[in-house]
Amino acid sequence: MGRQGQGAAAKDGPAFAASASAVASLDLGQGERFKQLFKSPHAAPAAKEGDMTMLDKAAMNASAVAIAAVAALALAPAAHAADAAAADGEITVGKHAHAIIVDLRATDVDPVGSSPIYTAAGAATGLNATADSNVIPSLGIQYFFTDHIAAELILGTSKHTITAVGPTSSTVVRKTWVLPPTVTAQYHFAPHSRFSPYVGAGVNYMIFYSGKDYNGFTVRTHDGFGPALQAGADYAVTRRVNLNLDVKKIFFRTDANINNGALKSHVQLDPWVISAGVGLKF
Repeated sequence: MGRQGQGAAAKDGPAFAASASAVASLDLGQGERFKQLFKSPHAAPAAKEGDMTMLDKAAMNASAVAIAAVAALALAPAAHAADAAAADGEITVGKHAHAIIVDLRATDVDPVGSSPIYTAAGAATGLNATADSNVIPSLGIQYFFTDHIAAELILGTSKHTITAVGPTSSTVVRKTWVLPPTVTAQYHFAPHSRFSPYVGAGVNYMIFYSGKDYNGFTVRTHDGFGPALQAGADYAVTRRVNLNLDVKKIFFRTDANINNGALKSHVQLDPWVISAGVGLKF
């Protein structure tokens, strides 16, 4: 349980707000069979004005996490000033050594990679493997070793569709569930102020399970580790309840064997994991 504040409560500082844009969805409609995609002599149709390319999408997401990280660092001095104002025991939020905070979040898991598919001999097929995004509930459990330093375990599972995208159409090849438990070490700025940004880094382990193949394809992927970066902020509503905004970038690639090795791809997932939710201190 949190420490009792001493004296009169500090006056609230300025309110801070943050929002995250919804990521673009990926058209996953079924297209022609693989041999039709592979043999198609037609060039890809010109993109319509306003269409979002993969590069545009990656740039937009890169901007989002960069803004989150820079904002966390830029607002740290103001948060520290508020933290100093909360001295003498006037604590408005329950971040302190040995505290446990559980965050329940709505999370958008958005793989951003598009990876070429090759034959077993290494020849290009003209196809690219992509995976769609998914919004899921997730759970974050933080333990504070000191007022500033904490570790977080992030849990959640999402379902994704893997698609072979050709010049003129696309074909769904597999749908699979992914369990990506992630552990990060965090530094929290101004843990005793109402607004407390943080940054973190850690490791992720990607587990694929309950997959199903489609359209005559067989696809096998491999589990594995990947690094993770994190930036976010908490805003205290009461001593025990806070609002949370969190952005993570997970770096992960896996080898995919298609049709018993006849085709292969080094699939780049590298998902952005953008979350908002409510935390409760125990």
